[in-house]
Amino acid sequence: MIVLRLSSAARWAALAFLLVVGAFASPALADPTFPALTGRVVDQADILSGSDEAALTDKLAALEARTTDQLVVVTVPSLQGYDIADYGYKLGRHWQIGQAGANNGVILLVAPNERKVRIEVGYGLEGVLTDAYSSIIIQTKILPRFRDHDMPGGIMAGTDEIITQLTLDPAEAKARADKAATAKPASSPEDMIFLIVLLLVVAPHLVVLLAVMGLFGKRGRNWVRSSRSSGSGWSSGGSSWSSGSSGGGFSGGGGSFGGGGSSGGW
Repeated sequence: MIVLRLSSAARWAALAFLLVVGAFASPALADPTFPALTGRVVDQADILSGSDEAALTDKLAALEARTTDQLVVVTVPSLQGYDIADYGYKLGRHWQIGQAGANNGVILLVAPNERKVRIEVGYGLEGVLTDAYSSIIIQTKILPRFRDHDMPGGIMAGTDEIITQLTLDPAEAKARADKAATAKPASSPEDMIFLIVLLLVVAPHLVVLLAVMGLFGKRGRNWVRSSRSSGSGWSSGGSSWSSGSSGGGFSGGGGSFGGGGSSGGW
């Protein structure tokens, strides 16, 4: 089996194509069942040892005490048929990670059975923990360790890098994020082959494809956020997505998410 490691351009094109096809062909999925927010670390997939979980919890508590930013690490045994980006967005709004108004929540989500990982970023932190910078953390800190069968190490390294970015001086954090956004990764031959095949497959729907890709621009994201917030079942106040519940003396602070962040697989 040939495994392709896709560049950012290839992943965006693939995502756009899947959205086009999914809009017409995919059956509706049942609402996912989310884990209870029992603490700053929710290890449903049983990846972390007790000492790892305790160490992470201490780091996350220290981050919130210093910055008010809430970062939660969660592992799940199943995404229940959802794409990890969609699941992460819904989970963030369900748990309401981050402070109300500041929307300064982050979720590091790992789904080992689907071999997917995502950094889901609240509205208020998208300027410093950008999609591009989140991708760099995933590609350089998390996935190499996951591929070496060190999942706890990948989670620890990714968490440390997120914390570092969130605790930097704001100007320095923004400069690092801006630098990541302008970086141009080299395209591999596999990426070019993938793009050519993708173009041939979607050529009859090219106009629709370009329209969908346009949604990922700044104006498009605002439209997506607006439609998600107004639709029943997408609003954090709707009956399907009740306030993130809790236990363990820890709960979300009323923060909101709009789909910012990045995903990866191994």
